[in-house]
Amino acid sequence: MNKKVQKLTLCALFAALSYVVFTFLQIKIPIGADTTSIHLGNAVVVIAALVLGGPLGGLAGAIGMTIGDLLDPVYITYAPKTLICKMVIGLIVGFVAHRLGKINDSQDRSHIFKWVLLSAVCGLLANVILDPSIGYFYKLLILGKPAAELSFKINVAASAVNAVMSTIVSVLVYMGLYPILRKEHLGLQSA
Repeated sequence: MNKKVQKLTLCALFAALSYVVFTFLQIKIPIGADTTSIHLGNAVVVIAALVLGGPLGGLAGAIGMTIGDLLDPVYITYAPKTLICKMVIGLIVGFVAHRLGKINDSQDRSHIFKWVLLSAVCGLLANVILDPSIGYFYKLLILGKPAAELSFKINVAASAVNAVMSTIVSVLVYMGLYPILRKEHLGLQSA
């Protein structure tokens, strides 16, 4: 199969998967007139970046989760923030795993595990900082300081919970898929 078609197909698959996981496997947390959620959509972004590389994996997750925001009236205003934050997760995960850790060049599972874990932590930590911060400034402009501060604290907590869960799930899933990916030559990233 043509590598470009294979990459595009996997990108579409990861976009669809991130949409489904974010939309249907989430716990919404109302914060007054606002809402945040606990979900594993970020785990799909991390796995996509590990398989496809940062730019394409981040794009897949960003597209899927942004569509999820656009189709949910509660999150529609957060779509631009989601697009940026999920792209950043993918770029950081791809950079750490593929450029620094060179996971596709190694056969050592402990080396791969270490860099997959480190890349997931780095990408998701960036999201824990970026997502609530962008949301804070947005809400500050629209809702005022008290509402923005309350929402910020809850969003940091929700983002942190999401990051921990997504790190565990993405590392376990990727390491479980790793032998199959190697056997089928699906380490398609071009970092």
